[in-house]
Amino acid sequence: MMEKKLESLKEIIKSLESTLVAYSGGVDSTFLAKVAYDVLSHKSLAITIKTEVHPDWEFEEAIEMAKKLGFSHETINIKALTIPQFESNPPDRCYYCKKEILTILKQIAEKRGFRYVIEGSNMDDLKDHRPGMLALKEAGVRSPLKEAGLTKADIRELSKILNLPTWDKPSFACLASRFPYGTKITQENLKIVDEGESFLRSLGIRQLRLRHHGDIARIEVPENDIKIILENREHIIRKFKDIGYKYVSLDLQGYRTGSLNEVL
Repeated sequence: MMEKKLESLKEIIKSLESTLVAYSGGVDSTFLAKVAYDVLSHKSLAITIKTEVHPDWEFEEAIEMAKKLGFSHETINIKALTIPQFESNPPDRCYYCKKEILTILKQIAEKRGFRYVIEGSNMDDLKDHRPGMLALKEAGVRSPLKEAGLTKADIRELSKILNLPTWDKPSFACLASRFPYGTKITQENLKIVDEGESFLRSLGIRQLRLRHHGDIARIEVPENDIKIILENREHIIRKFKDIGYKYVSLDLQGYRTGSLNEVL
């Protein structure tokens, strides 16, 4: 079954003839960039966009992974906080960000002769609030993983078969997703969230979210990692108060993707 889905993906990519891949370094985009390069060689180029809402460690990991796997790769910097409607953080924030990024990628593709821009959405992305999907449709960007019927679990399994180090990498979303809708996104608060999450990762927690509710930090971790939070309770409280929070809370529902969408 997995082999058939992989072959289907390869056929889809082959039919595109040349591609520019939106590559973040995550599980999905790494798998897509590697398969695209395996199928199209120099006719596929992966590009990573660096913004204020993407932490430095994620950007650096993407660069190192591209080097390790050997596919063609370039980077671009843009200012997300200057994108109209983004900073005010409406429920369709992702639409405006995606639209800006895809416009840039489309321009590069047209200038350099790549027929399609492709990105790593999969079948599971249809289950959540994803306003960025509209931007993909409007821009004519293809999502080969979704077209091949691949789920996140499929992609992890195939990544493992292909010996990709990202096969078990925790899911990550840009730091803007840590702010409740309507809460202004600022450079200062992005830095606070990034510093808080980096501290939690230093304790050995791989999958987590630090939701920013003004003076309140709401920590989401998998159930099995709650004990790590409790064991390091005093250190976490001290650190989080040092970076600007007045209250530090642990969400008993644990880590879950898109928890801030629950109010929609």
